[in-house]
Amino acid sequence: MASTQIKTPQEAVARIAYLASDVVVSVQPSLAAESDFSATLKSLASSRTQSLASKAADAVTEIIPVRHNNDPLLSVFTPIRSGRLVSVTTTSEILLSSIAHLYKLAQLPVVLHVALGPKSLPDYTAITSIRNSGWTFLQSNSLQEAQDLALTAHALAVHSGKGVIHFFDPSSSASEQPIAAEDISLVQEILNLDNVRRFQSASISGSSIYANDGRVAVAPEQFEPVASQTVLDAQEVELAPAQDGADESAQTSQQQSEASEASEASATPSASIATTIEEQAPVVTSEHIYKYVTSIWAKLNELAGRQYSAFEYSGPSNAENALFVFGSGSPLFAQAIAQAQSDDSFAKAGVLTARLYRPWLGAKLLEAIPKSVKRVAVLEQVSRKTTKWGPLLIDVLTSVKSGPGGVETIVGHQLGYISQETVVQALRGIFQNLTSEKPVQNLEVGEREAPKEASEYGLEKPKLETAYTKILDQLFGERAYIANSIEKDNAGVSNTISATPEYGFGALLARKERKQKFVSEVKEAASNGQFSSDAPKQALAKWVANAEDAKKVEEVASEAVSKLSEDGSDLSKSLLEYKQFFRKQSLWLVGSDAWSYDLGNSGVHHVLASGENVNLLIIDSTPYSERAAADANRRKKDIGLYAMNFGNAYVASTAVYSSYTQVLQAMDEADKFNGPSVVLAYLPYFGEHDSALTVLQETKKAVDIGYWPLYRWNPENEKKGESNFSLDSERIKKELKEFLDRDNHLTQLMKKEPSFGAVLSEDFGTEIRAQQKRKAKDAYNQLLEGLFGAPLTILYASDNSNAISLSKRLGNRGRARGLKTTVMCMEDYPVEDLASEENIVFITSTAGQGEFPQNGLSFWHAVKDNTSLDLANVRYSVFGLGDSHYWPRKEDKIYYNKPAKDLDRVLANFGAKPLAPLGLGDDQDADGFQTGYSEWEPKLWEALGVANVDGLPEEPAPRTNEDIKLESNYLRGTIVQGLNDTSTLAISPDDGQLTKFHGTYMQDDRDIRDERKAQGLEPAYSFMIRCRLPGGVSTAKQWVQMDDIANELGNETMKLTTRQTFQFHGVVKSKLRPAMKAINRALMTTIAACGDVNRNVMCSPLPAHSKYHRAVWECSKRISDHLIPNTTAYHEIWLTDDDGSKTQVGGNAVQDFEPLYGPTYLPRKFKVSIAIPPHNDVDVYAHDIGLIAIKNEDGSLAGFNMTAGGGMGATHNNKKTYPQVGRMLGFVTAADVHIACEKVMLVQRDNGDRKNRKHARLKYTIDDMGVEVFKAKVEEYWGQKFEEARPFHFDSNVDTFGWTKDETGLNHFTMFIENGRIEDTAEFQMKTGLRAIAQVHKGEFRLTPNQHLILSNVTDEDKPELEKLLAQYKLDNLHYSALRLSSSACVAFPTCGLAMAESERYLPVLITKLEGVLEEVGLKQDSIVMRMTGCPNGCARPWLAEVAFVGKAYGAYNMYLGGGYHGQRLNKLYRASIKEEEILTIMKGLLRRYAKEREEGERFGDWTIRAGIIKATTDGTNFHEGVAEEEGDEE
Repeated sequence: MASTQIKTPQEAVARIAYLASDVVVSVQPSLAAESDFSATLKSLASSRTQSLASKAADAVTEIIPVRHNNDPLLSVFTPIRSGRLVSVTTTSEILLSSIAHLYKLAQLPVVLHVALGPKSLPDYTAITSIRNSGWTFLQSNSLQEAQDLALTAHALAVHSGKGVIHFFDPSSSASEQPIAAEDISLVQEILNLDNVRRFQSASISGSSIYANDGRVAVAPEQFEPVASQTVLDAQEVELAPAQDGADESAQTSQQQSEASEASEASATPSASIATTIEEQAPVVTSEHIYKYVTSIWAKLNELAGRQYSAFEYSGPSNAENALFVFGSGSPLFAQAIAQAQSDDSFAKAGVLTARLYRPWLGAKLLEAIPKSVKRVAVLEQVSRKTTKWGPLLIDVLTSVKSGPGGVETIVGHQLGYISQETVVQALRGIFQNLTSEKPVQNLEVGEREAPKEASEYGLEKPKLETAYTKILDQLFGERAYIANSIEKDNAGVSNTISATPEYGFGALLARKERKQKFVSEVKEAASNGQFSSDAPKQALAKWVANAEDAKKVEEVASEAVSKLSEDGSDLSKSLLEYKQFFRKQSLWLVGSDAWSYDLGNSGVHHVLASGENVNLLIIDSTPYSERAAADANRRKKDIGLYAMNFGNAYVASTAVYSSYTQVLQAMDEADKFNGPSVVLAYLPYFGEHDSALTVLQETKKAVDIGYWPLYRWNPENEKKGESNFSLDSERIKKELKEFLDRDNHLTQLMKKEPSFGAVLSEDFGTEIRAQQKRKAKDAYNQLLEGLFGAPLTILYASDNSNAISLSKRLGNRGRARGLKTTVMCMEDYPVEDLASEENIVFITSTAGQGEFPQNGLSFWHAVKDNTSLDLANVRYSVFGLGDSHYWPRKEDKIYYNKPAKDLDRVLANFGAKPLAPLGLGDDQDADGFQTGYSEWEPKLWEALGVANVDGLPEEPAPRTNEDIKLESNYLRGTIVQGLNDTSTLAISPDDGQLTKFHGTYMQDDRDIRDERKAQGLEPAYSFMIRCRLPGGVSTAKQWVQMDDIANELGNETMKLTTRQTFQFHGVVKSKLRPAMKAINRALMTTIAACGDVNRNVMCSPLPAHSKYHRAVWECSKRISDHLIPNTTAYHEIWLTDDDGSKTQVGGNAVQDFEPLYGPTYLPRKFKVSIAIPPHNDVDVYAHDIGLIAIKNEDGSLAGFNMTAGGGMGATHNNKKTYPQVGRMLGFVTAADVHIACEKVMLVQRDNGDRKNRKHARLKYTIDDMGVEVFKAKVEEYWGQKFEEARPFHFDSNVDTFGWTKDETGLNHFTMFIENGRIEDTAEFQMKTGLRAIAQVHKGEFRLTPNQHLILSNVTDEDKPELEKLLAQYKLDNLHYSALRLSSSACVAFPTCGLAMAESERYLPVLITKLEGVLEEVGLKQDSIVMRMTGCPNGCARPWLAEVAFVGKAYGAYNMYLGGGYHGQRLNKLYRASIKEEEILTIMKGLLRRYAKEREEGERFGDWTIRAGIIKATTDGTNFHEGVAEEEGDEE
């Protein structure tokens, strides 16, 4: 560190604090804004710089950032009491509000480094106000002193056991040259690490911050007191008269009190002569402090040559006049005096400063003052005096009066702002007053105010927090009044004060009084007012009559305001100045979670206790992942519970990123409640640049885990016979119900089996999980007791099912060979049993960036961090599953099978002996991981001596999807039983495969998977439901019904999919059947929306040609109906009423067999789409069947060109899988199109690969058979020939936004729905707006294949009303970049189980970061098709995009370039496994080149090929050939 140059005292202090502490509490203006200390602290921590004092394993100091108004000293208690050295870096702003904590912390070795503020004119009041709190105070006045005194403070705190406050003025060293960084060896020597370790070795008793625990610091050893000077008779000291002419001899009781305290503090402790067995250690006194600090300074002088003393004197030894400076001007004064001319009045004066301000050692002050000094001017920079005389003046006076010396006069001065230009003038004034016959006390020196500067620690509203205030504005409009808004002008009151609940509450009470006065004025005006007409009187009288009726007053207020505005009289104008009072105002106080701590909670108490009709909105911004639940002293008060205990308050707990609807409901109920209301609002906040995705993920964790439950408490419900409390957290609600249902059973069981008591009564914790593991393993061992053969334990960690399947199969084979075999998940295994194993095998897959799968992480951490494992008697083997091409870059090769390699190495280090060498399965081998496994397993049996065993049973073939379908009885399985099972939110894996055919997938919320696992809970299972909606056409009534389903049965959002249908997420199992019924009541269905069947048939929406679209759409519906499965299982499972009868609304299936599909349905999913040239918005080449509509000469529909064998699914790095475009078969008439589609599907049914699902799509069937052979087979099934394909042309595959009028005169509006997500946010009420439109719309909605929405069939008469609604809800805003308008993304995280990376939630963020360069190079209005998916399965059809990002791992994507703008050409891999920084660098470079090099009309994808950036993909079979970044082999 020594080569580093230090430029500011804050940097110097922060570095010392880091080196000398276990924990540094960094007090900051906000979590988004750094303090002058925090940047240095974070830099040291992020670089893993080792601390000298830290006892952490990595010796890295813990940095705890705390907002300045969040009671920061609360964070000190827990670590200091646990034996961790704590320092605090802060400004002086927090000191007065923390005084209660200061008294309790004074007897603990805590160090506070305090930068005095404001910067331009520091106020030393903060220091003098706490000078008697029991702390030691050190002051530094230069950059070097800041470094040395910071080190002194830490050494002194450890040696004395008492708190030390080191304070300094940052501006005092602004003009100094940089100094060298601290010398580590010097710091180590001064700090005395032996003292540090002694403190750290024992914790300190005390559990409460509210009661004094009686601790006092004691001296570690007896010592001889420092010899004091002989005390002479005190000379009479002349005290100059005060400015107001007070009596010269006047002394306040405060002076006497402080003199007494100073005397007591300086007294030598009396020695007891009583004989005792053990002498009690003496309490640390001022003499101890002085001895410790002088010894520290002596050592510093010895090592560095820098001298310090309790009081510093500079100047001539024969000076007669001296300044004692306690303020920011000390260096200025010293410099000016040193440069003074001989005739200046202040020449040859001395300057005194206090290094050791407390304890105040008067004798040491006398030693520092030369005997020649007769007059002392005391300069204090204290803005708020609490006594007549300044605190320092009293200190100096009492010391000089009680000791020897020649000082005759002491004059106090109030020090203001002094600059380089005014210091000489100030000195002349000071010395003129000091040397006058009758000097004036308390004379002001310098300017009262310094130049204005922005307050570093003022209040600021984070951008994200405007979400809730925007909702207030939207709900209440002009009625909303926020009394303590920091934007308000509060007549000179600082925003720090005006934002407090106390101030805001007072303002509201004042406003209430003004409202009452206004009502009286209106009454008088209605009776006797002088208006231009009688109309105002009538309106005002009507208003007065209804002024107290909240509902009616709104109706009459508008009329009153209108009549007064029309009247124009002086009285009318006077009343209109307060027109806001005509309406019932919604009165709000808005605050942060700072109100949840002691120092902010009193204002909340005042509001609640008053009973006034005031609403509090308290926004809690603590992220779930940074909650301080482990530190009881940092816990906030539960204001919700606190308010509910009052009984008179409405209380709600809300989270806008969890349930926007609940926020609206809570705020509306709070406004209507007659009394105090508290709305707690969660909005996790890391910094100003937080993305909505980050906030969403944090909110979901907090809400779903129960850290932030959503609820409402309304005392008025009791009057209506309703429950006061409503729990709105759906997942918690279910788990609470299950808990209550089990409660009685558990209680009885605990009484019957006391040994189970701890397990049943405690939450899932480490001890309970350990007991569960132990009981499970012991029980299994008992089952094995009767078996012969060697034991074999098999542990697995799996990210999918491969490691599990291998482990179970290996276990079965081991048992067949006579081994006593146990198969367990790694996380369920008690690690302490590892040393007692005889033979153990580990099988692990590879997750993320070379990480253990989630269910093996806890085991791995327990093993690798263990220091006592002895595995000398254990034999082991490890097999890993990975992909050697998954991380193609050379530097990333280490991630291939890293978990298996790491585990093998660690086990060997612990002395374990290998049974068989490390085995590695590689997905790139001919048979995938089986290649490596088939070599490894025989070696294992040979090592165990069971390689050659006769009579081994034949193993059953692995169970496949084909088996599940065949045994399902036409898709029934055990779905009904699974739905009725209330013990879990899930269904069985087999049923999970079958429900896809019914249109629903089981998923779990991956955002909170880890948190739930840590709590011992099953994943947060829910279901996705997808509708079957041919051509994406919906009525307005159906839209409202879908919106109701999302609100009441889903997660309050809808997804418009790339297959033109509705998709619902977050449907819990208990609501699955009601949701299915509701969809069918809306005359829709979900059958065959997923699964190995023909799925939703797509059709281009084509708003410009409605008649033609209708004809084509009818064909899509005919194909859909013709190819729908015929099983009655759907109606039995989902539409059966409670009495067992069927409600067949959405269909009329009567047969229980499948004439088209048969009992095993298709080998894989099957998709059909219809494009209407010149628009290829459906990506017609991407589907199993692509139909291209062809017109007759008269414009009517002739038929379709049919393509077959398109498909988007692929697997990363598996070159046997690839996307493919459809191949042309020929033309078919509109009348025959559904039959032709059927025959193509039947050929696939009979010839598709049913053994390998990765090779089962129609594209592979055609590639294997050849196009002509396949075509001939279809014609054979059909009994007729395809005609020659007819000419057509495509020019786009994106949507055309805005209004369009069709040939019939009807209007259509295409609106932008980013990635198809329909939801409400605080900024954009999209979902609410679309519902409002649907409620008045007489036409239909068309869902586009690009996830947007068309408002169709709008008459000219209805258009103005819809335009108004579109504008009101900002749905008419099409001013987006063309890149954004041309983008598309799949759902991915958090619900898709296949997702490897973010997609829907991340693509908008990425585009935002690219839009700057688009604007810069003039491409903002140029369409570039960009798509993103979370995995390679291709739901958003990424392989046809001009630029695509396909998820590879969390935060990492493969980048593809060169797709055709019309959807006619596949793209190709350009870069593998790149993260955001690299993506942005590459994209910005390409966009700049494209803007310069493109030819007229040349599209981005075409340019990348012409420019040689990427090679064209001419067919799916060469998709992997000639890629720009080859995926190399493993080294």
